[in-house]
Amino acid sequence: MSHVTSYVERARASLREQLLDAAAGILTHSGYAGLRMADVASAVGVSRQTVYNEFGNKSALVQAVALHTFAEFTDGIRRCLDDADGVLAGVHAATRHTIEHAGRNPLVAAITGAQPAEDLLPLLTTRGQPVLGAATDLAESYLREQLPDLADPRFVAETMVRLALSHLVLPTGSATEAADRVCAVVGALIESPIKSPTKPVAEEAT
Repeated sequence: MSHVTSYVERARASLREQLLDAAAGILTHSGYAGLRMADVASAVGVSRQTVYNEFGNKSALVQAVALHTFAEFTDGIRRCLDDADGVLAGVHAATRHTIEHAGRNPLVAAITGAQPAEDLLPLLTTRGQPVLGAATDLAESYLREQLPDLADPRFVAETMVRLALSHLVLPTGSATEAADRVCAVVGALIESPIKSPTKPVAEEAT
């Protein structure tokens, strides 16, 4: 019975992968407004209801595509971190890799470029919590492993990820220059830790 269950699970995982790839392709060329569940279903050869059964709604599908796309970056990021000689070297290599790889990824390049996919930009900004959270988890795990005495690794990790995303969304120089700037901030936080705020400024003032 277990082999039957395993087959069903593999088949569903394969279907989900195909649906995510199809949705990513449509989003790249048509943006959020041009994404239709029926088109995703047609591209894979299933019913529209199958897509709804798997993801629930269009918004959830797009969020799943965002996380799926981020997962494509993680192997390279981990390799950069593991191969580096020191924490800052790892942060530099991972940041540079992320920005350079983003330029080669059709969906991310479309999101950060011109129309028609610019309406997906909130996936990296105002609605970017799933991607931000996943990236921060990865960075925090690395910092905890490499710097067990670091006062607030979550704060440093989130700061690092937010800075990298800002350079990705609105670049002001090359990937190497962006990595230099991220490392300058991360290095300062490591050398002179700043405790993350736990209360709103207004509350502390009262």
